[in-house]
Amino acid sequence: MKNIGFLSFGHWTPSSQSQTRSAADALLQSIDLAVAAEELGADGAYFRVHHFARQLASPFPLLAAVGAKTSRIEIGTAVIDMRYENPLYMAEDAGAADLISGGRLQLGLSRGSPEQVIDGWRHFGYQPAEGETDADMGRRHANVFLDVLRGKGFAQPNPRPMFPNPPGLLRLEPHSSGLRDRIWWGAGSNATAIWAAKLGMNLQSSTLKNNETGEPFHIQQAAQIRAYRSAWKEAGHEREPRVSVSRSIVAIMDDRDRPTSAMVEKMMTRSALLTHRPKRFSGAVMLPSRAF
Repeated sequence: MKNIGFLSFGHWTPSSQSQTRSAADALLQSIDLAVAAEELGADGAYFRVHHFARQLASPFPLLAAVGAKTSRIEIGTAVIDMRYENPLYMAEDAGAADLISGGRLQLGLSRGSPEQVIDGWRHFGYQPAEGETDADMGRRHANVFLDVLRGKGFAQPNPRPMFPNPPGLLRLEPHSSGLRDRIWWGAGSNATAIWAAKLGMNLQSSTLKNNETGEPFHIQQAAQIRAYRSAWKEAGHEREPRVSVSRSIVAIMDDRDRPTSAMVEKMMTRSALLTHRPKRFSGAVMLPSRAF
């Protein structure tokens, strides 16, 4: 294992028994958590993005705040559901947050996981094109995002602008050089891992991987990573790819936590028997690590 970090869902509940009772609590505590993780020597602070839920949602204000309060730790997402995103607006937000952090953003994207609502992306004004699935739409948004991150001009300048323009076609600003190489794809299948490799994205592999062969989870995950690395090599990319894997960790601080630990172990064991993979437990800490 080369690096270790945490992935937080940012849950909050107004329950009197909770120490995170509001969205403000979740956001401010997330910043504190990243600062503390850096002080302890962790390498990464990652945040999950879920819409229509009492969890973290819009990631870039949080990432920018964490970037301003820390100096070394990598900060990122796992993952942003691209079905919900305007890729041009997202490129501007990502560029700003990356510049604030000094080039430490590691953005994990994906087509999304099970949602709180039915087709939530429709409420954001998006719908698949004719013949597309919602997953296709998410990958199309990702392609546009990757393209504009290259920093090449594409927009025709106004001959009478409010402010003087540089020569040629205009690009989105602010542009952060190098961010394109720090984009990751959360792949649920071997096919999407290979697709991500061809496009030059790093790989995030998690317990949400699809059961494609009926083999034990760790066998399937290792096969996915090998397929990704093979596709990366075949694509001829110059840099070395990065791969992260995540696991659910339940911290036992005292005897009050032991019943929770036993419940989670029972739930995950039952899920593994049914699906050959651990079930995601929303209250756990996920630890991405570049372990392969």
